Amino acid sequence: MNILILGAGGREHAFAHKILESKHCKQLFVAPGNAGTAKIATNINLKVTNFETIKEFVLKENVEMLIVGPEDPLVLGIADFFTNDPELSEIAVVGPSKRGALLEGSKERAKEFMSMHNIPTAAYQSFTAESLEAGKSFLETLKAPYVLKADGLAAGKGVLILEDLEEAKKELEHMLVNSKFGNAGEKVVIEEFLDGIELSVFVLTDGKNYKILPTAKDYKRIGEGNTGLNTGGMGAISPVPFADEVLMNKIEERIVKPTIKGLQKENIDYKGFVFIGLIKVGEEPYVIEYNVRMGDPETEVVLPRIESDLVELFQSLKDQKLNEVNIKISPKTAATVMLVSGGYPEAYEKGAEITGLNEIEDSLVFHAGTTQKDGKVVTNGGRVIAVTSFGKDYKEALKKSYQNVDKLHFDKMYYRKDLGFDLA
Repeated sequence: MNILILGAGGREHAFAHKILESKHCKQLFVAPGNAGTAKIATNINLKVTNFETIKEFVLKENVEMLIVGPEDPLVLGIADFFTNDPELSEIAVVGPSKRGALLEGSKERAKEFMSMHNIPTAAYQSFTAESLEAGKSFLETLKAPYVLKADGLAAGKGVLILEDLEEAKKELEHMLVNSKFGNAGEKVVIEEFLDGIELSVFVLTDGKNYKILPTAKDYKRIGEGNTGLNTGGMGAISPVPFADEVLMNKIEERIVKPTIKGLQKENIDYKGFVFIGLIKVGEEPYVIEYNVRMGDPETEVVLPRIESDLVELFQSLKDQKLNEVNIKISPKTAATVMLVSGGYPEAYEKGAEITGLNEIEDSLVFHAGTTQKDGKVVTNGGRVIAVTSFGKDYKEALKKSYQNVDKLHFDKMYYRKDLGFDLA
């Protein structure tokens, strides 16, 4: 079949790499893609939120499956656009409906869903500019650190964790009154801080059945020792060493099952991924957030560990037959290191030539923010390249990734050298 992936990052390159292993894939398109996807698939210059031009392309090229990488088109309702159009309704879309995507599109909605279905999470309240003073009063009832979350999509950067009460009050005002995060911050969720270690659990569901995919741990902060500003992710490891059978049973019984049952109870059309961001406090798991698509760079460690045919898994979603498909996971550990542009996550330059790509051995290279210019691969984003390796444990996998990272170069290249520091 002909398949179209929407997106331009490392996640989409990882999807393309895995889908090309399937016997069911005849032709693969990526829109808009990057320099990495250009080498293995056909890049198409389409905007991921322009549904009409996507429709034209899909009909022209007889695309039978659409895989939606980023959150924006899902939150804007691309799955509904396909379902409700007689010309598109037979195409398999991997991604939830607009109602389902609200679990990521609105932090408040996600919290309400968890509360309604008895899913463990931090206590919270949400506020708008009109209730700013009430928000400041609520902060006074909490202990430091203080967690402020922009309600809408803010590209993974709309969360502030602050130690000082007065600073938290100022930032709340900055978000609600001065639009620090634009429209995403018109409403702010304030929640209690949970102290523990984070992990991500990925679930594939057809809305009725589900499969738990490999766990992953990503590193969001730009600085070593988890310091500095939040980023889209500086690296990831899968599986998570501390996610033992006891913890995974708790996660499945208390979180995964109630989540899927909640979707059914609310008659939400959901065929795709549920990314559950978790924190382990003591021995107990709590949900920090939902995402409605695969994470990045977690995709770069999760997908390579799936040995089953990905297209067969995706095909089973449309007819709600995921329970009939087996999923095989590699016992090996995967670790990815993200190379970023100097200055990221704040201002950075584009257009620096990337060298050493042909020297990589025994690792996978996934392009994130890259493009081709004058026959060269150059930087085109904040997060540029993800290097993924396998090993018997995370230390061996990381060692291999770092060895290959040393072969790559571009101007002002930066990466974290301490991934896995909190797992030892």
